Amino acid sequence: MSQILQLQNLKKYYATQKAVDDISFSIEQGSIFGLLGPNGAGKTTLLRMITGIFFPDSGHIQFDGKEFDPMNDIIKIGYMPEERGLYKKMKIGDQALYLAQLKGLSKSEAMSKIKFWFKRLEMESWWNKKVEDLSKGMSQKLQFVTTVLHEPKLIILDEPFSGLDPVNANLIKDEIYGLAQRGSTIIFSTHRMEQVEEICDHIVLVNLGKKILDGTVQDVKQQFKENKFAVKLAEIPAQINPQGFEITDQKANELTIRIKEGFSGNDVLRSLLNANLTIEAFHEILPSLNEIFIGLVEGTKATTRAFQPLND
Repeated sequence: MSQILQLQNLKKYYATQKAVDDISFSIEQGSIFGLLGPNGAGKTTLLRMITGIFFPDSGHIQFDGKEFDPMNDIIKIGYMPEERGLYKKMKIGDQALYLAQLKGLSKSEAMSKIKFWFKRLEMESWWNKKVEDLSKGMSQKLQFVTTVLHEPKLIILDEPFSGLDPVNANLIKDEIYGLAQRGSTIIFSTHRMEQVEEICDHIVLVNLGKKILDGTVQDVKQQFKENKFAVKLAEIPAQINPQGFEITDQKANELTIRIKEGFSGNDVLRSLLNANLTIEAFHEILPSLNEIFIGLVEGTKATTRAFQPLND
């Protein structure tokens, strides 16, 4: 699969703050890519360089196979920032039409695509409403539509589910999948790790301006696994003689175990079967992205504090 975006050694400094400090990664076309990090990590600065709002102090951005040219390439990008950019007094239909034409669509093309998306997201009755009359969730749906209706190659969604109820969140999630299947590439930025696990193919985690993690969701979870397994037994005896594992938790007839080094899951299964125990379920427990995220970010903070000079 070809790469639509490559960042090479990007740096962006503000006075003494290193907002982005030598970050490199690439994104495959048609993928859903998670850009993660705590507040102040450098995510917004990265996104603003990718959209041409900021220029890097050094490094290169390649977009769609060539050096990124913000003046000409921005029309191929849709950006939905976390802070909303809608005109509160303007009617919704007029606003969508205006923003679509700014993205290079003719009036007739824009009208056709707006009608398609408004019908698809159940917004047809909104045309003459003003933004100031919308709820946060309704505003979110409008901003999503204005981000994607010109069919950009790269779509950047910063906290796209904010303010949406579960039904509309699922609606937008399905549209994100559909856009990726039709060839658009999605950069998805959020603090909701469960959404990242569900939606993203690949993630990058940044903190304090540096990249600290890069990989597919599954590879990352495998990288940080702790040899923990859940074992469900038909009945738990008064005593279990753990061979090759230790029991870390027990709830009803389900055990959480950690397999010791040098032993495998098969070894544990054999020892349980040899003890005449009936096994109803046995599966590995992988860490959640939320657990990995917190561990890495807190670890980075601790390392940074350790190297700070003492005040006299």
